[in-house]
Amino acid sequence: MTEKKKNLSEFTPFEFSSADKKVIGIVVSEWNDRITDSLLNGAKESLLEHGVKAENIRVHYVPGSYELPLGAKWILEQTNVDAVICIGCIIQGETRHFDFIAQAVADGIMKVGLKYSKPVIFSVLTCNTMEQAEDRAGGKHGNKGVEGAVSALKMLSLEELL
Repeated sequence: MTEKKKNLSEFTPFEFSSADKKVIGIVVSEWNDRITDSLLNGAKESLLEHGVKAENIRVHYVPGSYELPLGAKWILEQTNVDAVICIGCIIQGETRHFDFIAQAVADGIMKVGLKYSKPVIFSVLTCNTMEQAEDRAGGKHGNKGVEGAVSALKMLSLEELL
């Protein structure tokens, strides 16, 4: 039986020798910015720790999570990035709006990655409460931004191996 992890950002360290040559775009939702700022900081710190140069981390903002897929598409079309990390936070409200937004964002991000054949990483929290979001944005369950950065670099590493 597997043990349930409490800190979801724990991962096996890995080396990615060409990280210093990679350019990473990050598109960040301004909605729930207390959470998305923390996720962004985690992503940037992780990228730097793995050897990505600070000048090769390009951050762009969109109004909300719904705009993340189009923001990622524009970044891929108009800049020279190797991967895009999409950072957002959607918190359940009293209506089904949450369901439609979360599904559209997940589908949109996946489609952009497949269209451009580049890693487009889903670092979007979909939580029931603000407390759950805080727990996943540097709290007791780690930082989803860190996970997004690691995922982007692992995908780029896989691409180089193939």
